[in-house]
Amino acid sequence: MLDPAQRKRFFRDNRARLGLVIVIVMGLAAILAPLIARQSPITIDLNHLLERPSAAHFLGTDVQGRDLWSRLVYGARVSLTVGFISQGIALLIGVTLGMLAGFYGKWIDEVIMRLADVTLAFPTLLLLIAMVAALQPSMTVVFATIGVVGWAGMARLVRGQVLVVRQLEYVQAIRALGGSDIRIMMQHVLPNVIAPVVIAATLGVAGAIMAEAALSFLGLGVPPPAPSWGSMIADGRDLDQLRHSPWTSVFPGMAIGLAVLGFNLLGDALRDALDPKQHYRKVNVAAEPPAARDPIAMVEAKEKQA
Repeated sequence: MLDPAQRKRFFRDNRARLGLVIVIVMGLAAILAPLIARQSPITIDLNHLLERPSAAHFLGTDVQGRDLWSRLVYGARVSLTVGFISQGIALLIGVTLGMLAGFYGKWIDEVIMRLADVTLAFPTLLLLIAMVAALQPSMTVVFATIGVVGWAGMARLVRGQVLVVRQLEYVQAIRALGGSDIRIMMQHVLPNVIAPVVIAATLGVAGAIMAEAALSFLGLGVPPPAPSWGSMIADGRDLDQLRHSPWTSVFPGMAIGLAVLGFNLLGDALRDALDPKQHYRKVNVAAEPPAARDPIAMVEAKEKQA
């Protein structure tokens, strides 16, 4: 996806490096959870309720005596799985329908875009709550629902890109030579729209993590006793715990914030690396003398010359 010049710009970006570190560390924590979590994330221990962070419990325990560190790293599995799989579903539906709408136009475009408008007209969280509440809460239902709800924005993005690419001369030439629609879309149109799609998907993973946390906080996410960052915050939301045992909600909240920050940084760095206009704009601005970038300095320089 990235050519050598884009890859070089990407890895030079501090946001990309920081985002990669955050995402890789969280991914490794999720994969290695059985090795780095010494205690069970679901075992209730009534003798160690709301213990402060210590050598025995790195991040303390919750209201049921469960080890917060274990629940946090196992909860990373849930959040990252929901984030990636739900965005995979959104990509599959959104890219397919967006390409069909942009390539064929006419009534196909009208039907798909009006369906996308109806989907986007509803507040995302309320639509998620309604769909999940109508079904049996489970991990499968959560990531399928988030993916289905998230297809509309992706479809509109892809449609806009396809409308531009299909008018290019080489695409028109291939159609005139008798190239099949499937071949044109897969070999010539899709590669030209993949860059903004990857950026949107990267940012969408962060949104999916937040959506899963919101559903779990409301009791509509992954059913207990499976650990989830949203349900951990819900367990520690009462006023007494917030006053005397804040670690029960602060640590899962920080985990959600770091995960969202990591993916957002990656998305921003990808956008700048894949946008040549943004790169050349930065180069030109850096090459200008300070007086050229400061309007006040330009006026003062002219007054001195006069």
